[in-house]
Parts: sequence; structure tokens; C-alpha cells
Amino acid sequence: MSEERPSEERPSEERPPEESLNTQGGRRGWIWLGVFWLVAVLAFGGGGVTLAVLGPPAAPTAELALAPIETPPPAPPPPRGVPESLARHVDPALVEFTAAGALPRIGPDGRMPMRAYARPFDRQDPRPRVALILGGIGLRAGLSEEAIRTLPRNVALAFTPYAPNPIPLIEAARERGFETLLALPMEPTGFPMNDPGHRALLTGLSAGENAQRLEWLLARFPGHVGAVGALTSMRGDRFAALAEPFAQMQLALNARGLLYFDARPGAPHPQRAWGFTVDVVVDEPHTRGEIEQRLAQLERLARERGGALGYLGEVTPVSLERLAAWSGGLDARGVALAPVTALVRRPEIATR
Repeated sequence: MSEERPSEERPSEERPPEESLNTQGGRRGWIWLGVFWLVAVLAFGGGGVTLAVLGPPAAPTAELALAPIETPPPAPPPPRGVPESLARHVDPALVEFTAAGALPRIGPDGRMPMRAYARPFDRQDPRPRVALILGGIGLRAGLSEEAIRTLPRNVALAFTPYAPNPIPLIEAARERGFETLLALPMEPTGFPMNDPGHRALLTGLSAGENAQRLEWLLARFPGHVGAVGALTSMRGDRFAALAEPFAQMQLALNARGLLYFDARPGAPHPQRAWGFTVDVVVDEPHTRGEIEQRLAQLERLARERGGALGYLGEVTPVSLERLAAWSGGLDARGVALAPVTALVRRPEIATR
């Protein structure tokens, strides 16, 4: 038997196990490297396709990015010393805060309370004009409310500085559009039996004391067009008889842009302030027949002179009834019921 011999392989085909493994691992490495680049190409290529089709993601616009959140603006604070409920009826530029309180003043631009708070009126109206001031507002709340609710808005309302709860009444009057005045207490005939109150302007006080009292009175309520020299039926006759104190009071009102109405029929028109003098006191005495006669007299004077001013010192049921009936027929009789600011006269003596 011939002896079997293992077949010999050619040297080129003989490889150790380690070399075989390395060769296989290298192949796998190349495969994974190819996969990596394929993924990378697909990723960037796919993104490019996506960008080409859809476009780049929209960046937030400057308008959207920067637009502030809309919130309502805060309400402006009321002028110092002015009740919040009256703030919308008071021009802050026409208020001066002092130790006495919020006083009226002429604004930095020259605007004056007498014009800023005046009711609109057609000054080209050729008809005779009658104007009325109703005093005593604030003393009797119920009747004062009725007057504000029922009277024509061209009637001026004079508020007493001693009213116990005037703010709701003033607010209601301003809401309806009335012109309002301060009822200015001054020493009357028969003082001290006729007492105009603890802050009245008196002949026995110094100029400084009266000036302080006037500031206290003017600071009671803001937004008036001016003052009338009467408190109900007391019309300050004794104080007005003293030329210098009376002139200083008018000058002080004029310097604050306020009107002055003299409630003494027959007295000269105010000489140191813009204003007018009352022609007829309508409610003396407080009877139906007398009020009707005085209103007829007022209307007759308006026809003769072109304009006339009446004053009623107190709010009563009879006066409200007669005023409503009389004023309702004025248009038919060819007479215009005008606000008091429509009868204003220039000061007769230079004030500066």
C-alpha cells in the first residue's frame, strides 16, 4: 500500500486565521463607512429637497416678535384735592393745589374756567336773551335733585359752600350740562341777625383774612364758571358798599379766570371782573303770583335791552313749577333762554 500523504496547498492559498479575520473586519469597516456616507448624503440631500419644496422655516417677524401686549391705558389720577367722581368734569390744567385745597386758576395756555366750563350757545341768535341763576342748591337735597332733573339746562345753578353733601348734586348737574356757580356769602344788611355763615366775607375783617376766606370758599367745589354775590336771600349789600374790599374780591376772581354776578338789582355791572348784574330778583316774595309777575318783568326787560338776568334765591316747589311753565313757552314768544355766560360784560376798569 502506498502511504497516504496530505495534499499540499499552494503557498498563496495558505493564510493564518488572524489574517482572515482582519480581512473580514476590514471589509466590514469599509461597508459601515459607506453606510455612514450614504446616510449623510441622504440626510443633507433630503434636507435640501425638503427646503427646496417647502422653503426654510419662517422666522418670527419683527412685528410679531416685538409687538407689545395691548393693555388699556391706566386712568389718569384726579387732580389733587378734586373728588374722584368729579375728576372727569374738571380740567386738571385749570386747578391749582394750595393749602386751602384745589383752587381754580387760569391755565398755562391762557384758558379760563369761565370759558372752559361754559355751555355752548349760538351768539349769533338775534332773539332777546334772558338768563337765570337759581341759588340755594345743596341746602335741600330733594328739591335740589328735582331742579337738576327738571329745569332747562341753560339755567345756572348756584351751590352753597355750606351744603352737607354737595358732590353727588354737583356731579349730576355737570352730567346734565348745567353751568354752576359758587354762592358767595358776604355780609348782608342786618348782620349779625342775618348771618351769612362762618366763612363769609365781612367788613370787620382785614384784607388778608377775607382773602383766606375767599380761597376756602373757592376750594369747596371745582369746575365753576364763577360766583354770584348772594347766599339765598342775603346779597352782601354791606360788604359791597365798601369799595376797596369789594374791588379786591372781584380782582381775585378775575385773576383766577372766574366770572362775578352781582345780585343787587340797580347796582353797576362788576367793574373789576367779567360778569353781569342781576336785573330782577324773581322770588321776593316766594308766592306764585309774585314769581309770575317778576318773570314777566324779566322778559320785558330782555326785549327792551336785548338781554336781562334774573336771580332766584331759593329752590321751592312753587319756584320750580313756575320756572318750568314760563321757560317752556319762551321759544314761542321769540325769546331765548341763554346761559349766564352769554350775558357776560367786560370789566369797566382795567384790572392790570
